[in-house]
Amino acid sequence: MQKLMAHLILLDESGFLLMPNLKRTWAPRGKTPIHYHVFSREKISAISALTVSPRRKHLSLYTHLWRNDISTEEVIEILKPLLRHLRGNIIILWDRASIHKSKLLDEFLQKHPRVKIEEFPAYAPELNPAENVWSQSDNALSNTSPEGLDELEKMLTVSIRRIGGSQKLLRACIRASDLPWK
Repeated sequence: MQKLMAHLILLDESGFLLMPNLKRTWAPRGKTPIHYHVFSREKISAISALTVSPRRKHLSLYTHLWRNDISTEEVIEILKPLLRHLRGNIIILWDRASIHKSKLLDEFLQKHPRVKIEEFPAYAPELNPAENVWSQSDNALSNTSPEGLDELEKMLTVSIRRIGGSQKLLRACIRASDLPWK
């Protein structure tokens, strides 16, 4: 019996607001740090796909940023280049979000029989290693006050490139999840 080899895609979505993400920081005694910002509900929506190759266990990170809410169309938009780039069988593991359940997405996936979909259990973000990409990005953006979406997008892009360019940081995303890895 031959073992099935497949690329694993761990997919997740997130949003980044213009409001500062404040974390504990150092400051001179008696000088409370103050972050000024303009209140805005504008945001950058993001999708990340953390991929694991079947043979070498090489990790890669694919992301896409939008200035609107994420819908099924955006999920398909990130899947198209992944399916062109990754050869062989593919297993996509994602949460049970409503954007992953639509007729449009079902029709798209039917055109790609080499793709198998698996879902994380409901309300279990701690299992998805792609969630930790967003945790690392949040940490990189903490205690900053971007003045607009352009600046937020640049800061987020720098953070994502740093994470995606490091096998060590990508493996940290895997290890930080509660998935049992061997």
